[in-house]
Amino acid sequence: MAEHSSDQHILQHLGELRRRLIWVLLVFIVAIVVGFIYAEPIVQHLKNDPAARDIPWNVFALGDALRVYLQFAFLMALVITTPFAMFQMWKFVKPGLKPNEQKATLLYIPGAFFLFIVGILFAYYYIFPFVVQFVTSFSERLGAQEMYGISQYFGFMFRLILPIGIVFELPVIVMFLTRIRLLTPHVLRKMRRHAYVLLVVVAAMITPPDFVSNILVAIPLILLYEVSIWLSNRVYRNVQAEDAAWK
Repeated sequence: MAEHSSDQHILQHLGELRRRLIWVLLVFIVAIVVGFIYAEPIVQHLKNDPAARDIPWNVFALGDALRVYLQFAFLMALVITTPFAMFQMWKFVKPGLKPNEQKATLLYIPGAFFLFIVGILFAYYYIFPFVVQFVTSFSERLGAQEMYGISQYFGFMFRLILPIGIVFELPVIVMFLTRIRLLTPHVLRKMRRHAYVLLVVVAAMITPPDFVSNILVAIPLILLYEVSIWLSNRVYRNVQAEDAAWK
């Protein structure tokens, strides 16, 4: 009887998780449509940006312009859906949290969204111009005529700024997972070497194949991981103190 009740309880949780994932998917689809509608004014704004004003815009294939629209639609959908998805995750784990933990973890959602936006802006206004200037300097040395396809330009930009925006959320996500007892600073320290290798690989994948660009992106990512360990340690001490007071 107890086993049947336990199985039924698990099925209820899985059903609730499924419903929340469906809602996240629906919001994502609607956000893609909205992003597709507003992609053109954003592209026009970026074309007038000082970093891209002198770049010739070319289309080398029939689907390049559509691909750019879809890339911007995907980015906007990700920005819109991220806080909603985190809120759904919070609603799912909320019954297992204490009242003070429910309020504390809810505050992490706007923090993660804010860091995601900061990461994208930081990558676009600081890292992306430096990488572009560094790469194009080799063309100038060779005396080569530069010609960019609009799809290749924005594709390169998205491969750079999007992962950095996601990684910028790492400190808040680590704090959130530590708060709900799914992660500890001990685990983060134990995984440090593997995390460093992974972050360096990520930096190498999103930057041109040169040492300077890789280091320029890898160093902030590694620093974020160390900050995440420090924040996780602080949250973990607070959780232990609350558990001791609760007992």
